Amino acid sequence: MAEISVLGAGSWGIALGLLLHKNGHRVTMWSALESEVNMLLTEREHKIGLPGIKIPQEIAITSDLDEAVSGKDVIVMAVASKFVRATAHRLQGKISKGQIIVNVAKGIEDKTLMRLSEVIGEELPEADVAILSGPSHAEEVGNGMPTAIVVGAKTQETAEYLQNIFANDVFRVYTSSDVLGMELGAAFKNVIALAAGIADGLGYGDNTKAALITRGIKEIARLGEAMGAKPATIYGLSGIGDLIVTCASMHSRNRRAGILIGQGRTMEEAVKEVNMVVEGIVSARAATDLAHKYNVEMPITEKVSEVLFNNADAKNAVYDLMLRDKISEHEEMPWE
Repeated sequence: MAEISVLGAGSWGIALGLLLHKNGHRVTMWSALESEVNMLLTEREHKIGLPGIKIPQEIAITSDLDEAVSGKDVIVMAVASKFVRATAHRLQGKISKGQIIVNVAKGIEDKTLMRLSEVIGEELPEADVAILSGPSHAEEVGNGMPTAIVVGAKTQETAEYLQNIFANDVFRVYTSSDVLGMELGAAFKNVIALAAGIADGLGYGDNTKAALITRGIKEIARLGEAMGAKPATIYGLSGIGDLIVTCASMHSRNRRAGILIGQGRTMEEAVKEVNMVVEGIVSARAATDLAHKYNVEMPITEKVSEVLFNNADAKNAVYDLMLRDKISEHEEMPWE
């Protein structure tokens, strides 16, 4: 049995806390929001994030960060990506050398363009930072539906330790050494999910979505290769697997926001209506900046950014994509 702290009591943090409790570990959940802590202590349920799923009394819930992390074997960082640095900064002086911190948020830090494991590593250089990523809606994990996911770490020892911590009969965990590729896939699939949602909002069908998913993963792979990621990672669970589920499911806040934008809402109106963090918006700006930095062509991502930040017309953006210069699907395959 391990002592585990989950920092962040939103839907994903709670789902993972329930999973770890089921696996026999002693779990403490922390939130920076007193109102959220009081709701969870009173109701033993997150009425907004995971309605209908009860939190066992054995799971401790606190707003005291010292209490949450003291003496823990593993700290799971489940706060939204925009709060990762601030939360890691608050942990300074509270963790020991080699402390395992597992980040489960997906995104790229705005302005610095740092991956979230890099952000945590910068704030907490003594920590052993790992990540957990893959096609995994909190609603389904919380209800015990079969899910496959990947843990990425610097060492095989840490990856396999965490694999054993998280894995059970409905939660299959693979390991990977390619943290870079995993984080790029996790962040930028949200951008393509926004595009898929916009297409849905415009009334387009399955053909359009299939094209966006297929060409979208090509864009992510192109950037990943330029940055040093392994192609197998992009075409695995933490890449195309996560992309498929995020583009296809109404659990996806990015797809839901995209649908609203396709129906004519502004970005701000869509985010307000979804009423949850839409990570793809920050990731779209970061992906565009990285594409320019590495001189990589990412036309879908560029058009999403134009719609989000330059008030470009979504339908015209689709036409622009369709009317781009005619090319071979696989330019690396020469004609005989």
